[in-house]
Amino acid sequence: MSTNQKRRLLLTGLGVLPLMLVACSKEKPLVVHGKDLTGASFGRDFNLQGPDGKRYTVKDFKGKALMIFFGFTQCPDVCPTALARAVEIKNLLGEDADKLQVIFITIDPERDTPEMLAAYTDAFDPSFLGLYGTLDETQTVAKEFKIYYKKVPTGSSYTMDHSALSYVFDTNGKLRISLPHAQSAEQCAEDIRQLLA
Repeated sequence: MSTNQKRRLLLTGLGVLPLMLVACSKEKPLVVHGKDLTGASFGRDFNLQGPDGKRYTVKDFKGKALMIFFGFTQCPDVCPTALARAVEIKNLLGEDADKLQVIFITIDPERDTPEMLAAYTDAFDPSFLGLYGTLDETQTVAKEFKIYYKKVPTGSSYTMDHSALSYVFDTNGKLRISLPHAQSAEQCAEDIRQLLA
């Protein structure tokens, strides 16, 4: 075999290797009621504190599907509806309910104390976890997840305007699905079951 033939064989092999690696690393696309975010370049991680004083990242929940919603405890409608839907989703998952971790990330850390967050999430389900950060950390995680939020003055106080999506990670800690607020609990459960299969 000539030097040119060897070189061509080596280059061909090197060209195939990256294709093989790409094929092995891609998750199977999903057919979901929500939006398939497989391969998304955002929503990679968070580093926030829980009411127990411990800091949490996506890695802490490996082996479970992870559903995240951003909101605030004084939210009059959207947030309680989202968390009530999460309770229903867990009920619909039946034996797989323990394989889903629900996280509520506050966009109002000025008012949402650790105690308030714990009481709020416990009122829906004791397994739900409320997370918070400093104002800068909140801004960073909202940007990472492409979440919109804004303080809106109301008389002598304020409320928060914010996005109403839930994000779902697979059991390997990869962002896979976004669930719109209007999606039913049944449809959400069907989507999440694909990540638990």
